[in-house]
Amino acid sequence: MKYARLTKEQFEELHAEFASFLATQAIDKAEWDSLKINKPEVAEQELDVFSDLIWEGVLSRAEFLEHFSKNHIFLFQCFETHVQSIVLKSLVPETDFLTQDGLQWLSDNMFTETIEMKVGKKVFTEDRNASIFELIQQGAFLSDGQLFKQINTIIES
Repeated sequence: MKYARLTKEQFEELHAEFASFLATQAIDKAEWDSLKINKPEVAEQELDVFSDLIWEGVLSRAEFLEHFSKNHIFLFQCFETHVQSIVLKSLVPETDFLTQDGLQWLSDNMFTETIEMKVGKKVFTEDRNASIFELIQQGAFLSDGQLFKQINTIIES
């Protein structure tokens, strides 16, 4: 398995897609039920293959990621060969970007000496999708890139 198995909730959301996936393997409902009981290891392999296919599709389309922690916000824009990053760090220890108040504080103090801002670029040294998946495993999530674009526009001006 290249990535991670989808959760039960994700499988439920993708029920129709999973049924189609099994159909492409000539596995109907009766055979799937039989596999789960008589050959659970084969059923597990099918779940893993499907999970990897879904992850591959999601990661291939991923463009923006965000990761929030108490005092840091990491914003990423993913390209084919590299990732651009903007890292915001609060120099006020009691700030908490995980709260609405913390985000409001950021908005009010964005371009003051209480916010440290760094930009960076990292070339993918391994598979692009595996690198993006690693960021997700560390707590990043896919986003529409609105925050990245807003800050990047201001930085580039």
